[in-house]
Amino acid sequence: MKVLLATQKPFAAKAVDGIVKILTEAGHEVIKLEKYEAQADFVAAVKDVEAIIIRSDKVTEEVMAAAPKLKIVVRAGAGYDNVDLEAATKRGVVVMNTPGQNSNAVAELALGLMIYMARTQFTPATGSELQGKRLGVQAYGNVGRLVGQKAKALGMKIHALDPFLTDEQIVAGGADPVHSVEELYAASDYLSIHIPALPSTIGSIGYDLITKMPKGATLVNTARKEVIDEDGLLKALEERPDLKYVADVMPDNYALLQEKFGARVFATPKKMGAQTSEANVNAGLAAARQIADFFATGNRKFQVNK
Repeated sequence: MKVLLATQKPFAAKAVDGIVKILTEAGHEVIKLEKYEAQADFVAAVKDVEAIIIRSDKVTEEVMAAAPKLKIVVRAGAGYDNVDLEAATKRGVVVMNTPGQNSNAVAELALGLMIYMARTQFTPATGSELQGKRLGVQAYGNVGRLVGQKAKALGMKIHALDPFLTDEQIVAGGADPVHSVEELYAASDYLSIHIPALPSTIGSIGYDLITKMPKGATLVNTARKEVIDEDGLLKALEERPDLKYVADVMPDNYALLQEKFGARVFATPKKMGAQTSEANVNAGLAAARQIADFFATGNRKFQVNK
C-alpha cells in the first residue's frame, strides 16, 4: 500500500524516520509531501495512495475525489475538524485521530499561558499567583484531566464539566463536578477550554458566558478558535475591564483586541499546543502504527466517522 505523509508543517526528522520505519517494515511504501505551498500540490499527490497521514493539512472533498484508492486518513493529533468527515463517510474512507499523544504538551501550554497572564505577561507590573485560585475545565478528557492534575499540584481548586462523564469519573480524575456550563463559568477564576469544534459548539462561548466569570478572571483557549463568538468576546472585554483572554488559537479579530485591550489579551502567533519534540514524535508514530494495524487486522479503534 502507498501511504502519503502530507505535512505542510513537517514532523521532526526523528518522527519522520520512525513513521517510515514502522510502515516499511509492515510492507508499505511511504511517499513524503512536506512544506508544500498550495492545496493543489496536496491534491496532485494523492492520486495513487491508499492512506494519508496529516497534521493540520486539510483533507477536503477535492482531495478525496482525487484519491480513488484512498481507504484511510489519520490525523496525527486529537482534533480532526480539518477533515471533511461527511465526504469521507460517503466514499467509505476511514478517518482516525491519535487521541492522547499531544495531551501533555497542550496541558503544559495551558498552564504556561495561565502563569503568563497571571504575571502580567512578564512585565514589571505586579502579578498574582495561581495557588488558591479556582480552575474550571470545560471538557475533562485526555487534555482536560492533565490540566486539572497539574493545576492541582500548583494549589488550584479544580472543577470540571463534561457531559460524557459521570460525576464519579470526574471525581476520580481529581476534580469536583459541575452540572451546567453557566455554573462552570461563574465559579472559575481561570477557565480552560478543551471542547472540539462541532456544529453544536462553534460560537458557543460568547458574551453571556464570559461575563458570568468572577472579577479578575481569565479565559484560556487551547482548543479551537471557532468555539469562541469573537463579537461576544469583544463586547465582554469592553464591558468588563477586569477580564482577560489568552489563546493558542489566534482569533480573527486579534489585532483589534490587542489595540483595545493591550496586555489583557494574548494569542500565540501559530498554534503551539502540540509543538514539542515529544508530542511530535508520539503523534506521528501513533498514526503510522494505526495505519499498519488497520491494513493488517482491520482495527478501527480510533475511527471518528462511524
